[in-house]
Amino acid sequence: MTAALIHFAGSAQPVRAAPGDTVLRSAQHAGLDIVATCGGRGRCRSCRVKVLDGTPPPATIADLVQLGDDEVGEGYRLACQFAVTAETSLQVAPPLDESAFQILTDTGAPGGGRLALDSGLVRDFVKPQLPDEEHHQTSDLEALFEAIEGQAKFDLDTLRTLPQALRVKGEGVTATRFAGRLIALEPGDRRDASYGLALDIGTTTVVGYLMDLTSGEPLATVSGLNPQTVYGGDLMSRIAFAMQEPGNTRRLRSRLVRYLNELIGEACSQAGVSAEQIYKVTAVGNTCMHHLLLGIDPTYLGQAPYAPTLREAYECGARQVGLKVNPGARLCLLPLVAGFVGADSVAMVLATSLDRSAGVRLAVDIGTNAEMVMSLKGRLVACSSPAGPALEGAQVRCGMRAAMGAIDRVALEDGDIALSTIGDAPALGLCGSGLIDALAVLLEAGVIEANGRMPLQGDLAAPLQARLRADERGIPEFVLLAAAASGQDHDIVIGQGDIRQIQLAKSAILSGIQTLQRVLEVADDEIDELLLSGAFGNYLDLTSVRRVGLIPDLAPERVRYVANAAGLGAQMALLSESQRRRADGIASSVDHVPLAGHPEFQDIFLAATAFPSRRHALTE
Repeated sequence: MTAALIHFAGSAQPVRAAPGDTVLRSAQHAGLDIVATCGGRGRCRSCRVKVLDGTPPPATIADLVQLGDDEVGEGYRLACQFAVTAETSLQVAPPLDESAFQILTDTGAPGGGRLALDSGLVRDFVKPQLPDEEHHQTSDLEALFEAIEGQAKFDLDTLRTLPQALRVKGEGVTATRFAGRLIALEPGDRRDASYGLALDIGTTTVVGYLMDLTSGEPLATVSGLNPQTVYGGDLMSRIAFAMQEPGNTRRLRSRLVRYLNELIGEACSQAGVSAEQIYKVTAVGNTCMHHLLLGIDPTYLGQAPYAPTLREAYECGARQVGLKVNPGARLCLLPLVAGFVGADSVAMVLATSLDRSAGVRLAVDIGTNAEMVMSLKGRLVACSSPAGPALEGAQVRCGMRAAMGAIDRVALEDGDIALSTIGDAPALGLCGSGLIDALAVLLEAGVIEANGRMPLQGDLAAPLQARLRADERGIPEFVLLAAAASGQDHDIVIGQGDIRQIQLAKSAILSGIQTLQRVLEVADDEIDELLLSGAFGNYLDLTSVRRVGLIPDLAPERVRYVANAAGLGAQMALLSESQRRRADGIASSVDHVPLAGHPEFQDIFLAATAFPSRRHALTE
């Protein structure tokens, strides 16, 4: 079998497909982006393509399940299932026009505004006495160390700048040290410009905080979608992509670093500073993001016993990973705990002072990969749970990210459905908060049963019954908004399969929490405070969260939103070396609970898939 050409509409150059390769893999090899939320496993519809010329290949089971009879009949196929055997012309189905993303960047002030500033950066402006006689047995470096009254380690690149820096118009030099290392030499007095960057690198989103290291003042906040999502919406999908061939780890890393540099440029532009004035960078993220930033192959994270390459805090030159900041700037990554409980969880504990709690407190970062840490009288236990991208709208038929036009609120008014969208724009689909609201409403109204089943007939109000129907395969679905009232050419619905996806995601989170409760022998009513963190968790309606059973059924006053706690922890470590050292102690003191190995986890997970049968007033 010889290679075949794929002609993509809108692309000038055809893509060559090796024998047996899929359309998706061929496109990835050629550097052409086709979104594959599930990582190319045939579990979503994001990579669909339409055959424009020739006969489409026979539909696979995945094609039929994800696309349905109508789209299959129109020539649509999943790119990840489409093995190329002959020259073909394709149109990549356009993704939703997702813009103006709703990304949580708020963190509150580091240390509640009472953080003692100690960035570790030491900046001296000196005029070293240079040798002026040949018999002086000294050197530029010795003269510098004498002037700053101390010695330091140094890199060759820094040393190379020394002769010129010391001799520019006799202005003197600003010597910058960090952690006993000479990192920058700049002619003139530059002490008034010392900046740092805190990065929170999530599976779905990336947030950067540019800060003045002298005053602690935040100067700019930038954010956006993690560009690696094109290769998979969850961690295991990206790990699977990295495993496909040796160059894929490099692709994942370079894509991330390139985007980080775009954010750095944007932040500096907003603040009116130069990237050359950034001398310290802190970064937090889950274990997979941590490894990919460093260019470490994440393959073994996806295989039992899921061991990271390193757990301890790591410091290196920021330029070593490709960040375009001061050439001598240092990158400080917070430590990991174990498995997928990463530096973002450590940062969350740091920001919430969970390690200093007297009672029982629980912090939950709800995202594609959910992490939870519980404290009991100073003891910390933690686990991670692969909630998957469903709660962020992926792998849900009409799901989308929290962007302009996403349905973010659903309510029951006068016996029928009422909804709102982000930006009051025409509805394009459902984001995570809208999905949870919708399920809560349908549970309360009796449309969905406690086991997640949605029967076509029930004791329902007439307006709700009119919205229930069967799709082309006879599977129940509920019409939230008719096409004529939306911004789409089709109805916006919740189907039985969508409910199952949400059940699995919410069970992953709740069962993780309940497993920690079993380990510490803590009942629901003994939890003094539950902290909801993360981009998704902070946009949820608490009443809806309780109704679907995403978290233990605690009284509202015992649940608190803490914005982006991981980002706040990254800022604290940026501004204070004592806080960065405290993070080391936190990571070493946390007991990791591997859920897969817990003897009761399977039973806990299965029980947690059910929705609560009791009802709360949704106006509560």
